[in-house]
Amino acid sequence: MTTNINIKNYNPKISELDSDWHLIDATDQILGRLSTNIAMLLMGKNKPTYVPHLLSGDFVIVINSSKVKVSGDKYEKKIYKRFSPYPGNTKEIPFNAIQNKTPNKIIELAVKGMLPRNKLGRKMFTRLKVYSGSEHPHIAQLIGSKNKQPKSPQPFAVNQTQTSEVNESSTLKATEKKSSTKTKAAVTKSSTKTKAAVKKSSTKTKAAATKSSTKTKAASTKSSTKTKAVATKSSTTKRKTTKN
Repeated sequence: MTTNINIKNYNPKISELDSDWHLIDATDQILGRLSTNIAMLLMGKNKPTYVPHLLSGDFVIVINSSKVKVSGDKYEKKIYKRFSPYPGNTKEIPFNAIQNKTPNKIIELAVKGMLPRNKLGRKMFTRLKVYSGSEHPHIAQLIGSKNKQPKSPQPFAVNQTQTSEVNESSTLKATEKKSSTKTKAAVTKSSTKTKAAVKKSSTKTKAAATKSSTKTKAASTKSSTKTKAVATKSSTTKRKTTKN
């Protein structure tokens, strides 16, 4: 038994999108791995409702950004460069200097480079909240995010009774479809026979009409020939009588 499956692309509406709040502790975490996880949450790629043209991501709160780590010898050798339109105004700042002065900027620069470079990416970046310490002013948002009901549709649980009902309904639909197909076939067959009988009778009628018209024409031709012969004979007799 073959079943037809219609596959459609899912395109959520703006009203169906739901944004949550996530709290991440950056203590002793590697900068690269941490930044990729944050960027994934900001873009919403962890959700089944992700679409690249809508703001479907979440809010991310990062605490203890001053305790983030880097792999290898990047702590001494990693350098951040900044340029300006003036000649000779290139700024080079090592990683350890930025971590001591503005540790939030390390995570912000790493995450910003992983987001889309357009208006949507800039909106995603505004949802990132980075703090160097362990305190933050977003406790209410975190509590509300945990307690709220999600907007996205929940999976439908199917038990044994519902499964049997679905099977019975599908069997009934298949039986109805089969009977309707048979009825349509019978109607088509009877209409075909009727058309054939009508066509055959019309053909016989045409043949009979053609035969009768042929006989009528032959009889009229024969009578006209006899009339001409009698007229010719009478005219010949008159000529002979006139000569005598």
